[in-house]
Amino acid sequence: MSQTFDYVIVGGGSAGCVLANKLSADPSYSVLLIEAGPADTNPLIHMPRGLGKLYASAEHTYFYETQRSPTNKTLTETWLSGRMLGGSSSLNGLMYLRGHQEDYNHWERDLGLSGWGWVAYGRIFRAMEDHELGANEYRGAGGPLSISVTKNRTLIMDKLIEAGGQLGLRNFDDSSMPEQEGIGYVNATIRKGRRWSAAKAFLDPARGRPNLRIVTDSEVQRVLFEGRRAVAVECNQSGRITQYRAGREIILSAGTMHSPQLLQRSGIGPAEHLQTLGIPVVQNSPNVGANLREHLVFRMQYRLNGDYSQNKDHSGWRIMLHGLRYMLSHTGLLAHPPYDVTAFVRTRQNLTRPDAQIFIGAMSMAAAEEGFSVEVKLEKEPGASIIGYGLRPESQGSVMIKSADPKAAPQVIANYLSHENDREVAVSTVRYMRRLFDQPMVRPYIQRELLPGSSVQSDEEILRAYDSVSGPGYHAAGTCRMGTDAESVVDPRLCVRGVSGLRVVDVSVFPTLVSGNTNGPALATAWRASEIIIEDARKSVA
Repeated sequence: MSQTFDYVIVGGGSAGCVLANKLSADPSYSVLLIEAGPADTNPLIHMPRGLGKLYASAEHTYFYETQRSPTNKTLTETWLSGRMLGGSSSLNGLMYLRGHQEDYNHWERDLGLSGWGWVAYGRIFRAMEDHELGANEYRGAGGPLSISVTKNRTLIMDKLIEAGGQLGLRNFDDSSMPEQEGIGYVNATIRKGRRWSAAKAFLDPARGRPNLRIVTDSEVQRVLFEGRRAVAVECNQSGRITQYRAGREIILSAGTMHSPQLLQRSGIGPAEHLQTLGIPVVQNSPNVGANLREHLVFRMQYRLNGDYSQNKDHSGWRIMLHGLRYMLSHTGLLAHPPYDVTAFVRTRQNLTRPDAQIFIGAMSMAAAEEGFSVEVKLEKEPGASIIGYGLRPESQGSVMIKSADPKAAPQVIANYLSHENDREVAVSTVRYMRRLFDQPMVRPYIQRELLPGSSVQSDEEILRAYDSVSGPGYHAAGTCRMGTDAESVVDPRLCVRGVSGLRVVDVSVFPTLVSGNTNGPALATAWRASEIIIEDARKSVA
């Protein structure tokens, strides 16, 4: 026998946690949050630099084998996302960024998405932030999401910030300034040395509400329909199939990779493809799973002239001491995000705003020449790393189920650098990162470039190097595109086109990728969606 709730939220990640909090704030609504993974109780989740160990945990992490190119099946990589309460906010690199305000204004002004411009997003960001720098006209304090500026300061990072100034970058404390351009120490979702995930910020304050139920370790397999109305979800709970019904709405917040798969397995997607898999078509929606956009990250590494890195602090007796310090006081190296400095830069002349983002850390990966890997293992010799990516990729990939079986892996095609502009930004980003490390105040500390190596110079050589020393930013978005056109997957109210009682609320609805890390925008999007859902509910009874 199935149980009925007003709202059934599928996915306990960043968006799902916000929705569970906001919708259950009204005691007249019953809310169910379903998460495929476990609760966020593993101590490594809450230790900022514990993320490397979690990356290897199938209990807490989804792994997606991904083709980089649609034509070259041998060029593959592994994408990750969080599989626990808090989702990827419990697993990510903790960077807090908003995106550029023009990203959202473009959606509203140029794409016709009324209510999704910077006026709405700016208001929500300020409301949800609790920034340690305090509130001002663009930054919030007192909200549920704690944000701090990293205290992990080193000589080489200070010199690189100074070098950025020589290249015309201002030094910022808050990387979410409206104009965004500049360089400084990173802002992170860390509170008193502990990761401040979406589950900590939004779910914990709501857990005691009698109208909110949280179910973990339950994999939603498909949405069930009566006619064209979504009425229930079918779940696999440790081998037992169960159903939960929704009196008002089902909300998919399963993320860019899983929300389109759920739609496709439920009969919403490209009709011809679904029919070949034996899935009855509820709604022919060809763009479900299309428009996949991801930041392609290029990694560079440098050997330092002296002991200016923190590589040695991550092994042997030193890491044991850092671990002890963290357990006793939640301070020290393990209380910081993995990268120390970030910058938003214009890599070419005549641009009106930054087109690339870089991160720099006083550490370097071991065996990095073997390719871009999810494994986190540092060198023994002193080194520094810098990664960079184009902010607004125009290349589009796809996520498509290959079977009606929920256990079957999807086909994921990144289709990186297929757009000419993305290739231009990719090359110019590498050249900019080199210029930064070649500034006079940095040069005395640098022995040589390890990756991709000084022999890689021409545009063609740099683009070829992307095949081996680049990888995903884990910011994938866009596979359930929001739009005003009939081909979009969801409308501006986030309702799935062609059916009723079903919405998608996560970064899969983004029509384009925002300029920076996506956790902050995911939280703000769910906040805005909750306002719309509540508004629509009130209209229905008026």
